[in-house]
Amino acid sequence: MALADGDLTLRGFREGDRAALLGLLAEPEVMRWWPVPDFVPEHGWVIEHAGELSGWLEYHEESYAWYPSVAFDIALTAHLHGQGLGRRALALAIEHFVRRGHHRFTLDPNVGNERAIRSYRASGFEPVGVMHAYERNPSGGWNDALLMELIVAEAAERDAPIASEGPE
Repeated sequence: MALADGDLTLRGFREGDRAALLGLLAEPEVMRWWPVPDFVPEHGWVIEHAGELSGWLEYHEESYAWYPSVAFDIALTAHLHGQGLGRRALALAIEHFVRRGHHRFTLDPNVGNERAIRSYRASGFEPVGVMHAYERNPSGGWNDALLMELIVAEAAERDAPIASEGPE
């Protein structure tokens, strides 16, 4: 199944995408925030912009009735940063999962990834708190991450857009 918004498409992984995705994840500005070049093909979408593979949006769906939620991880090729494509991709994914009955979404960017945090806030996500020593870094130490959430009803009450126009 593909999800589309104009020149932006989220589509399923194809085996031929592996090399291009690994190359994207090896870009220095992408690797800085996604240091292990891996992804879970059955739990994500390839992001295409104008027909070109441009990123990866991974999701982790919790469908247990008492704790329904979806967590996202996203990586875009560096030359497309700052164009609002991440917000548009998230909006498509959120709309998809809302139709599946979900109301709560989370992201966990590295605390130093200010561009991503600004973009997620512009998409309606709010900071919850810092998760200390959350992810291992390439040098063997630990990085902190900012837990962010979007609860659809609360975002609607504060008129927060799930996606917005303009640069990230």
